[in-house]
Amino acid sequence: MAEETISRRYATAIFSLARERDAIEEVGRDLGAMLDAITADETVRRFFYAPVVDRKEKARIISETFGRSVHEIALHSVLLLIRKRRERYLREILAQYRALEIEASGREPLEIVSARELARADVDALVDRLSRLYNKRFVVTQRVDPKLIGGIRLTMGDRRIDGSIAGRLDELARTLSQN
Repeated sequence: MAEETISRRYATAIFSLARERDAIEEVGRDLGAMLDAITADETVRRFFYAPVVDRKEKARIISETFGRSVHEIALHSVLLLIRKRRERYLREILAQYRALEIEASGREPLEIVSARELARADVDALVDRLSRLYNKRFVVTQRVDPKLIGGIRLTMGDRRIDGSIAGRLDELARTLSQN
């Protein structure tokens, strides 16, 4: 919980700076690229997250590696995390930043989980119907979870609609256990 609160504060500050400079997408993309580069290799990841490694050494390496290739807001945000010994928050900060980015665009996240891969036309029809029903635009992510057995599970912001067979079986089991 504390990690999420701290990460939200950093993400809000970074997002505000990016919005002032009209660089929301660029800063988000660069933060993601830096996180990917840092976590792609186990040795680099351990170096970046190790509390015993000198902060100045980490900052120097990050500056040399990313200094000319990423937006200055993204670079200085990561350098600030290093100075404050909060490197481990980068992943959650990026997640919070992405949520702010979606919110600012007037869209809402929509996750579609299905037991098998859905046809593009089916996904488009579902998203179109939900957009009209809720009068919202969505950023769609889709994934497959064979454990659902069949059907789909939708997550829109804080609302969840479970139309999966596994969800119905769970509901039936709860009903039977209450009687």
